[in-house]
Amino acid sequence: MRRLVVLGLALAASAIPALAGEVRAPASLLSPDLRALQDDPSRHPGWLWVDGGEALWREAPRSGRPSCQSCHGPIDGMRGVAARYPAVASDGALLNLETRIERCRTDNQQAPAFGYESEALLSLTAAIALRSRGLPVAVETDGAAAPHVEAGRRFYETRQGQLNLSCGQCHDENVGRRLRGDVISSGVGTGYPAYRLEWNTLGSLHRRLRACSLGVRATQLPYGAYDYVALELYLAARARGLPVESPGIRR
Repeated sequence: MRRLVVLGLALAASAIPALAGEVRAPASLLSPDLRALQDDPSRHPGWLWVDGGEALWREAPRSGRPSCQSCHGPIDGMRGVAARYPAVASDGALLNLETRIERCRTDNQQAPAFGYESEALLSLTAAIALRSRGLPVAVETDGAAAPHVEAGRRFYETRQGQLNLSCGQCHDENVGRRLRGDVISSGVGTGYPAYRLEWNTLGSLHRRLRACSLGVRATQLPYGAYDYVALELYLAARARGLPVESPGIRR
C-alpha cells in the first residue's frame, strides 16, 4: 500500500498539460536536448546499429544461401514496411518485425535464428525501421488482425502484479506527468528499437515491456511472447497516424 501511495504522489508531483486519453507522439514529450539527439544521425548512438544492420542486409549468411538484398533488393525498398508491423502472416501467426526477420532467416536463408535482443537482430530491425521513419503507423486492425488487437487491449487494460496496475493507468490517465524523473508517455512503441540512456545500448520494445512488468511486480514474459506481440499491435493501433520514430532516443 505504501508503494501505491508513493507512486500516486510521484505521478501528481509534476505534469505537462495533456488531454485526457490523448495519444501523443513520444517525440513531443522528449526534452529539447533528447529531441535534438534523436533528430541528428551524426550524434545518435543508435546509428551504429543501423550501420551494422545495413551491412547484414547485404551479406549472405553462408555460401549458397541468399542475402536479404538478393531477395528484397536494396534496403531502401523497405520503406513503409516497419509502419505496418505487427501483422498477421499468411499462416495466421501474429508477427512483429523482429519475429518476421527471424522467420525469414530460418525458413528462407536456412540459417540459425539471431535470437531476440541479439545485436544482429537489433541492428537489422533498426536498419529496416529507419526506412519508415517519419511515415505514419499503418497497422491493420480489422479482419484477421481484429482478435489480436482485442487480446492486446485486454492485456493493456488488465491490472497486473503486486502493485495491481494496468498499462492504461500510467499511459492513459497520467500522460505528461513525471515519475522518477521520466515524463510518462502514451506508451506507444513508435521509437523502438530505441537507444535508452539508462541501458546505454539499443533495445527492443519487448525489453521495455519486460521492464514495465518488473516495475509493477508482475511476471516478465519471454521476449517475443504472444501477449507482448498482441500488446505491441494494440499500441500500434493506438498510434495509427503518428510518425514512426525508430530508432528513437529514450531516457
